[in-house]
Amino acid sequence: MLAVYDLGAFVSENWRELLDGFENTIKVSAIAVVGASLVGLVLGAARAHRIPVVSQLAAVYVEVIRNTPILVQIFMVYFALPQIGIRLDAFTAAWVAVTIWGGAFNTENFRAGFEAVPQRYREAGLALGFSPFTTFLNVTLPIGGRISLPSSINTYISVVKNTSLMYVIGYPELTTTAINIANLTLETLEALTVLGIVYLTLVWSLSAAIRLLEARLALPESR
Repeated sequence: MLAVYDLGAFVSENWRELLDGFENTIKVSAIAVVGASLVGLVLGAARAHRIPVVSQLAAVYVEVIRNTPILVQIFMVYFALPQIGIRLDAFTAAWVAVTIWGGAFNTENFRAGFEAVPQRYREAGLALGFSPFTTFLNVTLPIGGRISLPSSINTYISVVKNTSLMYVIGYPELTTTAINIANLTLETLEALTVLGIVYLTLVWSLSAAIRLLEARLALPESR
Protein backbone atom coordinates (compact mmCIF):
# COMPACT_ATOMS: atom_id res chain seq x y z
CA MET A 1 0.00 0.00 0.00
CA LEU A 2 1.27 3.41 -0.99
CA ALA A 3 2.23 5.41 2.08
CA VAL A 4 2.10 9.16 2.52
CA TYR A 5 5.82 9.00 3.23
CA ASP A 6 6.47 7.51 -0.22
CA LEU A 7 4.52 10.32 -1.89
CA GLY A 8 6.34 12.94 0.16
CA ALA A 9 9.71 11.47 -0.75
CA PHE A 10 8.76 11.30 -4.42
CA VAL A 11 7.65 14.94 -4.45
CA SER A 12 10.72 16.14 -2.54
CA GLU A 13 13.01 14.39 -5.02
CA ASN A 14 11.24 15.60 -8.16
CA TRP A 15 9.51 18.81 -7.19
CA ARG A 16 11.45 21.02 -9.58
CA GLU A 17 10.50 18.95 -12.63
CA LEU A 18 6.89 18.64 -11.41
CA LEU A 19 6.69 22.38 -10.82
CA ASP A 20 7.98 23.11 -14.32
CA GLY A 21 5.41 20.72 -15.76
CA PHE A 22 2.65 22.32 -13.68
CA GLU A 23 3.64 25.80 -14.88
CA ASN A 24 3.55 24.63 -18.49
CA THR A 25 0.08 23.15 -17.94
CA ILE A 26 -1.13 26.43 -16.43
CA LYS A 27 0.30 28.48 -19.32
CA VAL A 28 -1.34 26.37 -22.00
CA SER A 29 -4.61 26.19 -20.06
CA ALA A 30 -4.78 29.95 -19.47
CA ILE A 31 -4.14 30.81 -23.12
CA ALA A 32 -6.60 28.17 -24.31
CA VAL A 33 -9.38 29.27 -21.93
CA VAL A 34 -9.07 32.89 -23.05
CA GLY A 35 -8.79 31.88 -26.70
CA ALA A 36 -11.75 29.51 -26.52
CA SER A 37 -13.80 32.26 -24.90
CA LEU A 38 -13.02 34.73 -27.67
CA VAL A 39 -13.66 32.19 -30.43
CA GLY A 40 -16.91 31.10 -28.82
CA LEU A 41 -18.06 34.67 -28.26
CA VAL A 42 -17.46 35.80 -31.83
CA LEU A 43 -18.68 32.71 -33.64
CA GLY A 44 -21.53 32.14 -31.17
CA ALA A 45 -22.77 35.65 -31.85
CA ALA A 46 -22.44 35.09 -35.61
CA ARG A 47 -24.48 31.91 -35.40
CA ALA A 48 -27.12 33.37 -33.09
CA HIS A 49 -27.64 36.36 -35.38
CA ARG A 50 -27.46 34.31 -38.59
CA ILE A 51 -24.71 36.42 -40.15
CA PRO A 52 -24.38 35.22 -43.77
CA VAL A 53 -21.33 33.13 -44.68
CA VAL A 54 -19.73 33.50 -41.22
CA SER A 55 -22.59 31.58 -39.61
CA GLN A 56 -22.34 28.76 -42.14
CA LEU A 57 -18.55 28.52 -41.82
CA ALA A 58 -18.86 28.51 -38.03
CA ALA A 59 -21.37 25.67 -38.24
CA VAL A 60 -18.95 23.62 -40.36
CA TYR A 61 -16.11 24.34 -37.92
CA VAL A 62 -18.24 23.25 -34.96
CA GLU A 63 -19.34 20.02 -36.64
CA VAL A 64 -15.82 19.07 -37.73
CA ILE A 65 -14.23 19.70 -34.32
CA ARG A 66 -17.00 18.21 -32.21
CA ASN A 67 -17.15 15.04 -34.30
CA THR A 68 -13.45 14.21 -34.51
CA PRO A 69 -11.17 13.04 -31.66
CA ILE A 70 -9.03 15.75 -30.14
CA LEU A 71 -5.98 13.51 -30.53
CA VAL A 72 -6.49 13.60 -34.29
CA GLN A 73 -6.72 17.40 -34.10
CA ILE A 74 -3.47 17.58 -32.12
CA PHE A 75 -1.73 15.38 -34.68
CA MET A 76 -3.07 17.58 -37.49
CA VAL A 77 -1.74 20.75 -35.87
CA TYR A 78 1.68 19.39 -34.95
CA PHE A 79 2.45 16.75 -37.59
CA ALA A 80 0.26 17.52 -40.60
CA LEU A 81 0.54 21.30 -40.88
CA PRO A 82 4.32 21.15 -41.50
CA GLN A 83 3.47 19.28 -44.72
CA ILE A 84 2.00 22.52 -46.06
CA GLY A 85 4.74 24.73 -44.63
CA ILE A 86 3.18 25.66 -41.27
CA ARG A 87 5.56 24.62 -38.51
CA LEU A 88 4.63 25.17 -34.87
CA ASP A 89 6.74 24.44 -31.81
CA ALA A 90 5.25 22.13 -29.20
CA PHE A 91 4.06 24.95 -26.94
CA THR A 92 2.27 26.80 -29.74
CA ALA A 93 0.77 23.60 -31.12
CA ALA A 94 -0.48 22.71 -27.63
CA TRP A 95 -2.44 25.90 -26.98
CA VAL A 96 -3.63 26.18 -30.57
CA ALA A 97 -5.05 22.65 -30.51
CA VAL A 98 -6.97 23.03 -27.24
CA THR A 99 -8.11 26.53 -28.21
CA ILE A 100 -9.58 25.21 -31.45
CA TRP A 101 -11.26 22.37 -29.56
CA GLY A 102 -12.63 24.56 -26.77
CA GLY A 103 -13.70 27.28 -29.21
CA ALA A 104 -15.96 24.87 -31.08
CA PHE A 105 -17.79 23.84 -27.91
CA ASN A 106 -17.94 27.41 -26.64
CA THR A 107 -19.44 28.53 -29.95
CA GLU A 108 -22.47 26.40 -29.22
CA ASN A 109 -22.50 27.43 -25.55
CA PHE A 110 -22.64 31.12 -26.43
CA ARG A 111 -25.02 30.60 -29.35
CA ALA A 112 -27.52 28.92 -27.05
CA GLY A 113 -27.07 31.68 -24.45
CA PHE A 114 -27.60 34.49 -26.94
CA GLU A 115 -30.62 32.82 -28.50
CA ALA A 116 -32.15 32.41 -25.05
CA VAL A 117 -32.33 36.18 -24.56
CA PRO A 118 -36.00 37.17 -25.03
CA GLN A 119 -36.70 39.04 -28.25
CA ARG A 120 -38.49 41.77 -26.32
CA TYR A 121 -35.24 42.74 -24.62
CA ARG A 122 -33.55 43.32 -27.96
CA GLU A 123 -36.57 45.21 -29.22
CA ALA A 124 -36.42 47.43 -26.14
CA GLY A 125 -32.78 48.21 -26.88
CA LEU A 126 -33.57 49.16 -30.44
CA ALA A 127 -36.50 51.29 -29.23
CA LEU A 128 -34.08 53.20 -27.01
CA GLY A 129 -32.06 54.15 -30.08
CA PHE A 130 -29.30 51.56 -29.86
CA SER A 131 -27.88 50.20 -33.09
CA PRO A 132 -27.99 46.41 -33.58
CA PHE A 133 -24.34 46.20 -32.51
CA THR A 134 -24.73 48.32 -29.37
CA THR A 135 -27.91 46.39 -28.54
CA PHE A 136 -25.83 43.23 -28.65
CA LEU A 137 -23.14 44.75 -26.42
CA ASN A 138 -25.55 46.24 -23.88
CA VAL A 139 -28.40 43.73 -23.87
CA THR A 140 -27.68 40.39 -25.52
CA LEU A 141 -24.09 39.91 -24.38
CA PRO A 142 -24.58 40.60 -20.63
CA ILE A 143 -27.68 38.42 -20.39
CA GLY A 144 -26.69 35.70 -22.87
CA GLY A 145 -23.20 35.48 -21.43
CA ARG A 146 -24.61 34.75 -17.99
CA ILE A 147 -26.97 32.14 -19.39
CA SER A 148 -24.13 30.37 -21.20
CA LEU A 149 -21.76 30.40 -18.22
CA PRO A 150 -22.78 27.03 -16.68
CA SER A 151 -22.18 25.12 -19.91
CA SER A 152 -18.98 27.07 -20.54
CA ILE A 153 -17.67 25.92 -17.14
CA ASN A 154 -17.66 22.32 -18.34
CA THR A 155 -15.80 23.36 -21.50
CA TYR A 156 -13.11 25.21 -19.52
CA ILE A 157 -12.62 22.24 -17.22
CA SER A 158 -12.28 19.93 -20.23
CA VAL A 159 -9.77 22.32 -21.80
CA VAL A 160 -7.58 22.07 -18.70
CA LYS A 161 -7.82 18.28 -18.61
CA ASN A 162 -7.16 17.97 -22.35
CA THR A 163 -3.76 19.62 -21.93
CA SER A 164 -2.66 16.25 -20.53
CA LEU A 165 -2.91 14.84 -24.06
CA MET A 166 0.05 16.96 -25.13
CA TYR A 167 2.34 14.12 -24.10
CA VAL A 168 1.77 12.76 -27.63
CA ILE A 169 3.77 15.66 -29.07
CA GLY A 170 6.36 15.70 -26.29
CA TYR A 171 5.33 19.03 -24.77
CA PRO A 172 6.62 18.95 -21.16
CA GLU A 173 3.36 19.66 -19.35
CA LEU A 174 2.48 17.94 -16.08
CA THR A 175 1.46 14.55 -17.48
CA THR A 176 4.48 14.30 -19.77
CA THR A 177 6.76 15.24 -16.88
CA ALA A 178 5.23 12.69 -14.50
CA ILE A 179 5.44 9.90 -17.09
CA ASN A 180 9.07 10.76 -17.87
CA ILE A 181 9.93 10.68 -14.16
CA ALA A 182 8.14 7.34 -13.77
CA ASN A 183 10.07 5.90 -16.71
CA LEU A 184 13.38 6.99 -15.19
CA THR A 185 12.73 6.08 -11.56
CA LEU A 186 10.25 3.19 -12.00
CA GLU A 187 8.09 4.91 -9.35
CA THR A 188 5.01 4.65 -11.52
CA LEU A 189 2.46 4.42 -8.71
CA GLU A 190 3.88 7.46 -6.94
CA ALA A 191 4.09 9.49 -10.14
CA LEU A 192 0.53 8.76 -11.24
CA THR A 193 -0.87 9.28 -7.74
CA VAL A 194 0.74 12.71 -7.48
CA LEU A 195 -0.44 13.48 -11.00
CA GLY A 196 -4.01 12.59 -10.11
CA ILE A 197 -3.94 14.64 -6.89
CA VAL A 198 -2.60 17.71 -8.68
CA TYR A 199 -5.20 17.51 -11.46
CA LEU A 200 -7.99 16.92 -8.96
CA THR A 201 -6.92 19.96 -6.94
CA LEU A 202 -6.46 22.14 -10.03
CA VAL A 203 -9.77 21.26 -11.65
CA TRP A 204 -11.71 21.43 -8.39
CA SER A 205 -10.24 24.88 -7.63
CA LEU A 206 -11.08 26.12 -11.13
CA SER A 207 -14.60 24.75 -10.87
CA ALA A 208 -15.15 26.32 -7.44
CA ALA A 209 -13.87 29.70 -8.60
CA ILE A 210 -16.12 29.72 -11.66
CA ARG A 211 -19.10 28.58 -9.60
CA LEU A 212 -18.58 31.58 -7.32
CA LEU A 213 -18.41 33.82 -10.39
CA GLU A 214 -21.55 32.18 -11.76
CA ALA A 215 -23.42 32.83 -8.50
CA ARG A 216 -22.27 36.44 -8.46
CA LEU A 217 -23.30 37.05 -12.09
CA ALA A 218 -26.57 35.11 -11.91
CA LEU A 219 -29.62 36.89 -13.29
CA PRO A 220 -31.76 38.38 -10.48
CA GLU A 221 -34.73 36.09 -11.12
CA SER A 222 -32.54 32.95 -10.92
CA ARG A 223 -30.83 33.79 -7.62
